[in-house]
Formats: sequence, structure tokens, C-alpha cells
Amino acid sequence: MAHTIYDIARVAGVSKSTVSRALNNKSNISDEARERVLLAVQQLDYQPSKLARALSAGFDAIMVVSRSTKTTVNNPFFSGIIQAISTKAEEENFDVILQTSKNSEEELEKCITKIKGRMIKGIIMLTSPSDEDFFKQLDSYNIPIVVIGKVDGDYQNVFSVDTNNYQDSYDLTNYLIEQGHRDIACLHSPLDYHVSIDRLEGFKQCLKDYGLPLNDEWIINSGYTDESAHQAAKTLLLSKNRPSAVMAIDDLKVISLYKVAAETGISIPGELSIAGFSNTSFLSPSLTRIEIPIHELGEAGTEFLFAKIKKNKNNAVEMTIPTKKIIQDSVAHLK
Repeated sequence: MAHTIYDIARVAGVSKSTVSRALNNKSNISDEARERVLLAVQQLDYQPSKLARALSAGFDAIMVVSRSTKTTVNNPFFSGIIQAISTKAEEENFDVILQTSKNSEEELEKCITKIKGRMIKGIIMLTSPSDEDFFKQLDSYNIPIVVIGKVDGDYQNVFSVDTNNYQDSYDLTNYLIEQGHRDIACLHSPLDYHVSIDRLEGFKQCLKDYGLPLNDEWIINSGYTDESAHQAAKTLLLSKNRPSAVMAIDDLKVISLYKVAAETGISIPGELSIAGFSNTSFLSPSLTRIEIPIHELGEAGTEFLFAKIKKNKNNAVEMTIPTKKIIQDSVAHLK
């Protein structure tokens, strides 16, 4: 039969509240009473339950906030980074709670509920909404939040771990132009997250710097799902005014372009050059790409969060993880 704090109180000759203060290392208890409680704990071989400790001190858990599964399915970024976060959390003996929501209002409500219930000691967000009112509201709860993405505002408890999406997009577009391409399209995601905004802006600015026109028909919001990305690629590649090259801002867009090209008999890179942000290595021809350091982002973000939870001397508010530009066979050199 497992002993309780009532048994400890009886053996130590103190009140239950004194036992509670001793077990939770509170200061408002005499040295003598603390010693008697600890001796009783040893005599009874008392093992406090994780739940009991959590009710008084909070759960040793972090929460990973992701988008709804409808918009993350088949996207290797989310599964890969969750695995990296879980591994680092396990090293710290912390549990991981994965939260998805239908919309930002529900997401905020769920976060606040878990914070008030002392269920978590920190949050990692896998996306960075462009509307930062979400961060403003959570910042007041004094719990560390690490965002895998860009944070524009000035906060006390919100921190950023990201890559340089703007510059990476600019560099990838610049490579296409260096290879002689002037008719370049972009398949992007909805502009409600910083990552989409920055990658699209890098693409646009590079074209502007070369004096190339921005063709609205070639800058296509391709959504978050396989279906929407496939439809966007189909619309672009079957148009009479087809570009010579496309820059795709994530794996879904890249794969949709390859799939539609195969369905319609368009050769890559003979008739269409493709470059994009992707970790997909099985495509043929192999993709010229910015490779996203998924593991490094997850690992660095989790280490950053635990540094804030432990209140280590770390005054940094943001961290930038370098990426790799990998030149492969999907881009033709135009004479």
C-alpha cells in the first residue's frame, strides 16, 4: 500500500501543510520540522506521484503548437521538427503536448487554458502568424514562448528561432536569373504567416533589382493542401503564357510541379526549370533547392526554450539558423 502525506505527517508529528511545504521546498518552515519530514519520508519510502507534484508545482511539460492536421499532412517539416523537439524534451525529462486548432481564436483559448491550469512550463510554436496580436495576448502570462519563425514585435517572453527566409528566397531567385531565366513564376502559400510573406518578398525584390516585370498571373497563392497546390501548378503549367522557371516556397508546391509536369509531358529542366524550398531528395531530376535545417531548428528551439524555463543567463531574443543552397539538375542554363 502506497503511503500518503497524511502518513508522513503522522510519523513526523507535524501537520499536512508542513509536510507539503517541506516536499515543495518552501522557505516558511523551520529546519527542525523539515528534518523530521525528510526522515519520515525516508522511513516510509515515500514516492510522491507525478500528478501530486504537478498539482502543486505545475507539470514538467512543454506544448508544441502546430497548425491543423488538414494543412500539415504530407508536409515533412512538421513531422520532422516535432521529432527533434520530442527528443530534446525527453533528455530534459519533460513531456510534450501537441496542440492543433481549427483557427487562431481556438488556438489562443487552448493555450491560455493550459497555462492557467499549470499544465505547461513553456510553448514552442511551429508557425509565426503575421497578425502578432496572438503573441501580445500570451506575452502577459509570463511563460516562455519560442517561435520557429519570425517575430516582429517587442515582447518580454516571446523569442524567435528562424532561418533568413527573405535572403534565401532572394538568392534562389537570383540563381534562376543567373542561369538566363527572365520569365519566372512563384507558387507561394497564403500570406498569413511571416515565412510566406518573407519568401514571396525575397522573390519579388530580386526581380525588381534586375528590372524584370512582376507578372500577377505567375504569382499564385497555392494554399496549404495537396489539392490546392496541384490545382495551382496545373493552372500555371497549362497556361498559354507558361514561364521558363518556377520558384516554389515549400515541399508541397515543389512536388505538385513535378507531378503536373509528369502528367502533362513537360520535361524538367528542358521545358521547365524548378527551384524551391525543400528537403525532398527522391525527385528526378534532383531539385535545386534551399534545404531547410529541420532538425537544427527543432533542436535549437527546444534548447532555447529550456534555457528560458531554467532562467539561464541568456539575454538573446532571437536566433538565426543557416541554410544550404544545393545546386542540382532541375534548372536549365539558357543561352
